[in-house]
Amino acid sequence: MKKIESFRIDHTRLKRGIYVSRKDAVGSECVTTFDLRMKEPNNEPALSPESAHTMEHIGATFLRNHAEYGDKVIYFGPMGCLTGFYLLLAGDYESVDIVDLVRGLFRFAADFEGDIPGASAVECGNYTFMDPAGAVIEAKKYCAEVLDVISLENLVYPE
Repeated sequence: MKKIESFRIDHTRLKRGIYVSRKDAVGSECVTTFDLRMKEPNNEPALSPESAHTMEHIGATFLRNHAEYGDKVIYFGPMGCLTGFYLLLAGDYESVDIVDLVRGLFRFAADFEGDIPGASAVECGNYTFMDPAGAVIEAKKYCAEVLDVISLENLVYPE
């Protein structure tokens, strides 16, 4: 079986950042998949499932309501390894194009107070599986240590 592209990235050299994971043609349109890497793979603890679930609710709500990108958001959700999130946007983008969007997203999550969007039995299949405090801590860490000081090594996959 052919190895998929995301498994060809050397995760022992991967830093936290914003990466273009892939670009796919869907009809005549391009869909760009971003790797929003919050944790250095295999070198620091992964996100807790509860905090990732909370960030998914906050993040998806922020992104789908964004004035510029809201209608371009196809998907936002956690990676199976819980070291970050995937963001799929309609359009042909590079990592540098969405730095401000991702900063805004995680600052919003870092400052979030109140009821988590969609966190009720009617709206979510596992609404009690949330950790708002953990989500805030992780979002603040990603902003301070990565997004606010981002450089080229955090925007292009290692070779």
